Amino acid sequence: MNVKPWLLAALLPCTALANSSNQGALSISSSSFTDGGVIALQQVGPDPACGAGEERTPQLSWENLPAGTRSLALIMFDPDGGKGIGVVHWVAYNIDPEHDGLKEGMAGLSGQYVTVGRNSRGTLSYRGPCPPAGDNPHHYALTLIATDLPLGTLPEGLDRNGLLQLLQGHALGAQSLVGRYGH
Repeated sequence: MNVKPWLLAALLPCTALANSSNQGALSISSSSFTDGGVIALQQVGPDPACGAGEERTPQLSWENLPAGTRSLALIMFDPDGGKGIGVVHWVAYNIDPEHDGLKEGMAGLSGQYVTVGRNSRGTLSYRGPCPPAGDNPHHYALTLIATDLPLGTLPEGLDRNGLLQLLQGHALGAQSLVGRYGH
């Protein structure tokens, strides 16, 4: 599933993040859900009103990183949430590009392989999907951003806006994977 330009603009309002010379070589995939598919219950929020999920971060794989990539960042954003203003579910950065992915459940909190930033609730953790019951399924865009910043350069505690601001002029390319969830 290709991300529509209007959706990408909503997800990453800082247009300088896109690198037109990359020509789409960067790719991101997940064994936890297919692009455009339904997000698995393991990734959903634990509240019974959400489906009583396990709130585990999805497995992610990437390939064809742009030349010069020194670190990676991830943002999981629900543009349908928050009554139309969007909800940030996951901010992760300082990810070593030498790894070809993240195992399911390994990046919900900061650790050896990742720094986890603030979600919309202000917590430094992954927040599983949990749209209101009866809503149409929400779309969860998980965007991988390749950067030229050395590992450990970005400080702890960043939210989406703070991360995007610090990535200005340092992003080498980005690609998104979109999952859906509703109940």
